[in-house]
Amino acid sequence: MKEVITNIRKIMINLKNKNIEVSLHLLIWLVLFFLPAAFSIGSEGSWTELFQHFWLQLIFLAIIFYINYFVLIKWFFSDRKSVYFLTNMVLILVLIYFRNEIFDFFEEGKPRGFRDKKPPVGLRYFIDFMIYLIPVAFSIAISSGKKMQKAEEMKIEADNIKLQAELQHLKYQLQPHFFFNALNNIYSLIDFAPDRAKQSLHSLSKLMRHLLYKTDVEKISLSEEIDFLNKYISLMSLRLNDKTKVYTNFPTKIPNLEVAPLLFISIVENAFKHGVSATQPSDIHFKMEIFEDEIHFIASNSNFPKTDTDKSGSGIGVENLQKRLNLLYPEKYEFHSCLNDGMYIAEVKLKTK
Repeated sequence: MKEVITNIRKIMINLKNKNIEVSLHLLIWLVLFFLPAAFSIGSEGSWTELFQHFWLQLIFLAIIFYINYFVLIKWFFSDRKSVYFLTNMVLILVLIYFRNEIFDFFEEGKPRGFRDKKPPVGLRYFIDFMIYLIPVAFSIAISSGKKMQKAEEMKIEADNIKLQAELQHLKYQLQPHFFFNALNNIYSLIDFAPDRAKQSLHSLSKLMRHLLYKTDVEKISLSEEIDFLNKYISLMSLRLNDKTKVYTNFPTKIPNLEVAPLLFISIVENAFKHGVSATQPSDIHFKMEIFEDEIHFIASNSNFPKTDTDKSGSGIGVENLQKRLNLLYPEKYEFHSCLNDGMYIAEVKLKTK
């Protein structure tokens, strides 16, 4: 599935680049079209004058541009720049020479006084040379733009590969962390509630099925993520005594939104890790609200900080969450946590689009 999405993105980028290239060539043709048109103003208007001052100029300008664009430009981006400019100089002078020969051929039958009105040969060559440098400059500009765009695309692709690798690492880091916490929870049930331990193993198998088949994608539906959270909360609630109350408030009508898999599980794990006491009453609250394409998820729990000797968790959950949010939703999320009247509150606000 990832390969299909990647290929579609590449096709879309190629189509976009092709459209840009076609638009640039149309722009070049407009400029090449109007250059000779500007210099043909004031001509007598005969077909020979039109050919001399318009079509012939247009053909020669196009020849210079496309020879540069398809053949010579590779020398400009190598260590053969001097060869590139020397070749262009020879090409332009040869074309000017042939163009002047054609002009002289058409003007043979005209009165001598008309031909004497033309500027000196040196000035004519200089003006024509400067005009014929314009398509050379255009070919350099377009080719440079394409190289810069390609370099930028390669950088984006490299950054994307790095991003995917980092996300994959975080995902692989998160799954054993989740599995460890779940096993630790079941282990605590074996001695005093073996029946609930069996039920926990059955619930864990369902969660592991989700981890195996639903998390190897970029995004899943919000309804699937909520279903996973509910199952995990039910699993963790099996080992709780009557002194701990768990409250959930998830939306019943879930819009068609998508989120990264296992995005909120770290907050839920953290609430059960720090919000449960064997001797004191405690509360754990989970609430999710949806405002159009924005998700607000809040977890609050009684705060019982773990001691250094407590090995029930590695402490990587919330840190993992923040890293994933930074990578997946840059500038599209807010994450806050605080202590308020003995309650630890963690809140995530997330824009999904």
